[in-house]
Amino acid sequence: MSFSSRVKEELSRRISPARHCQIAEIAAIISLCGRIQISAQDRYCMKIHTENLAVARKYFTLLKKTFNIVTDVSIRCNGYLKKNPVYTVIVREHEDAYRVLQATKLLNGDGEIAEDMSVMRNVVIQQACCRRAFLRGAFLAAGSISDPERFYHFEIVCTAEAKARQLKDIIGTFGLDAKIVMRKRYYVVYIKEGSQIVDILNVMEAPVSLMELENIRILKEMRNSVNRQVNCETANINKTVAASVKQIRDIEYIRDTIGFESLPENLEQMAQARLLKPDATLKELGEALDPPVGKSGVNHRLRRLSEIAEKLREQAPETQVSME
Repeated sequence: MSFSSRVKEELSRRISPARHCQIAEIAAIISLCGRIQISAQDRYCMKIHTENLAVARKYFTLLKKTFNIVTDVSIRCNGYLKKNPVYTVIVREHEDAYRVLQATKLLNGDGEIAEDMSVMRNVVIQQACCRRAFLRGAFLAAGSISDPERFYHFEIVCTAEAKARQLKDIIGTFGLDAKIVMRKRYYVVYIKEGSQIVDILNVMEAPVSLMELENIRILKEMRNSVNRQVNCETANINKTVAASVKQIRDIEYIRDTIGFESLPENLEQMAQARLLKPDATLKELGEALDPPVGKSGVNHRLRRLSEIAEKLREQAPETQVSME
């Protein structure tokens, strides 16, 4: 089961104790994945579609608990296209459907269904607890979360821009910064920052999924921190090795051209020490000298040897160079 499915499974078992929150959640579900059929006699039939069995169960439970409505559930499979089965929760009775639409305020002032079934400026989402329930219903109806092991991405897909802006504004009331992007003919409300996805899970009241995501985030941050440290240390080692190789080449060039006896005593001692300890650090080289020398002193002597080697190369084939 994917992480997104596990989140929906958890949310599907979360039933708000307050009726007004239940209505807010139903309003989001109908608004984002509901269909209203109107007969020639102006009789309503309401259908709610989903590909997730746990979500269908949640729809069924909410309608039964909130309105005491008996619903039908149908399953449509398409074996040829190998798609997931589609579950449809159906309210066939006009009086029941009308009662739900009235309670969720999805009817306009004339008692007619708004074109996009928007709940803008709707009293059902005035309280913070109802907005939490509304977001929970919206995610169950049209949301998804990516596998956090790969990357962080939370989204809810809307068919109308007004619905997307409404969701963005509701999410904003909890201090979260959602964005909207158009994908084909849909408007997608999304969050990409891991910490904010944790917060939206908290808003929707999914504590188990929240802890799972937090654990994954902590492990990923630890791995990234270790990788950064290893990369930094590797880079330092590479720089040290490269510097050591150049120093040895310079020293060997001096030895093969003018010999160490032409060097001042302190530089001769430094050259011998580097050849004997090609892998030693500056500190270790300084401790090997008699008397010991600090890192800055070692670095100065090695730099002086490199300068002498460069002068010798420039003056080749001549081999005389001032050591003062």
